[in-house]
Amino acid sequence: MDLKDSIINQIENIKKELVKLSNDIHNNPELAFQEFEAVENITNLLSSHGFEVEKGIGGISTAFRGEYNGRRKGPTIAFLAEYDALPGIGHGCGHNLIATMSVGAAIGLSKIADRIDGNIVVLGTPAEEGGGGKILMIKEGIFDNVDYALMIHPSTRNLICRGGLATRGMIVEYFGKSAHSASPEDGINALQAVIQTFNGIDHLRATLPLKANINGIITDGGKASNIIPDYASCKFSIRADTVKDLKDVNDCIERIVESVEILTGARSKVSKSLVYTERYPNKTMAEEFKKNITKFSEIMEYPEPNMKYGSSDIGNVSLLVPTIHSYLKIADAGTVSHSIDFTKASISDRAHEQMIKGAKSLAMTGFDIFDSEDLRESIYKEFKENVPKYREKDLK
Repeated sequence: MDLKDSIINQIENIKKELVKLSNDIHNNPELAFQEFEAVENITNLLSSHGFEVEKGIGGISTAFRGEYNGRRKGPTIAFLAEYDALPGIGHGCGHNLIATMSVGAAIGLSKIADRIDGNIVVLGTPAEEGGGGKILMIKEGIFDNVDYALMIHPSTRNLICRGGLATRGMIVEYFGKSAHSASPEDGINALQAVIQTFNGIDHLRATLPLKANINGIITDGGKASNIIPDYASCKFSIRADTVKDLKDVNDCIERIVESVEILTGARSKVSKSLVYTERYPNKTMAEEFKKNITKFSEIMEYPEPNMKYGSSDIGNVSLLVPTIHSYLKIADAGTVSHSIDFTKASISDRAHEQMIKGAKSLAMTGFDIFDSEDLRESIYKEFKENVPKYREKDLK
């Protein structure tokens, strides 16, 4: 039997186990860094199929590594699992499917490990939805021994080589002086400082780099309308085409904050989240995935040049190793990601059928990489030519 056919059959044999795993994760949504039951369910299944599992890697309680070794030394291919949910709507991003596709792919490949030179790995990466789990794992060296990273994201379209914007969050707090509204001259209005911060951003918005976007909310504006607030705060989400552009936007906001301090007399404190970098999907690897999934009557497309992108910490991984983060259609156009409708779609029979196709195609792509030295060289040639090298200070 052809080895790819064998992989397909092996994944088909564990279809019920995979659907159960997806349902279990979906039915018990856990937020960033609290995904304890998801980790137990995933690692128990991997262990039952002979994977060596280590939990709590990189000092993160809900990160894990499952590994199955081939017959001899060779490259390490990591299938990345995400399993955190969204507040209020559960798995409205379909992370139950992401995790299960990666687990299914790894188990399917492991069944022919006696024909593979290298290591099959599942990396459990928590807190993609704002916590930057992959970034923390990178800092702890978890990706140092990984040569290729693969995953699939559920979507309303079949896409390869879709990019992603660089992003970070920023919290700005202002500290003023309380006073009664009858004598406002005795106070320093922290809320006015917040308002002027928004005004300053709006005034300079036209000068921001192309594709840059700033969205903000007031998180604290005072306690009573007849009291000058001595404390107020706001929170911003910043996106940009590249890390360089993101830094330019970041610097712009900090200059505005400094000006607001002078204008209002309030003191400021700026807190910044981790930087999610832009994404560099490996086209060579993605084309192999595209060829493999046609076996299941799925046609992958490229995104339009002007397509709007979101952000993910997979971008940081794509700076380190050749990476694919392909998109597989589980719902019709009009079903918005990060919504209750997508939460429902991610547990449907249709989604699970697509999930099995995705697991098989990922596994077949992994096999292609193990099987062809020429393919590996082509993947790394593209990686070295197209992916920039950022310094540590660029990501602060």
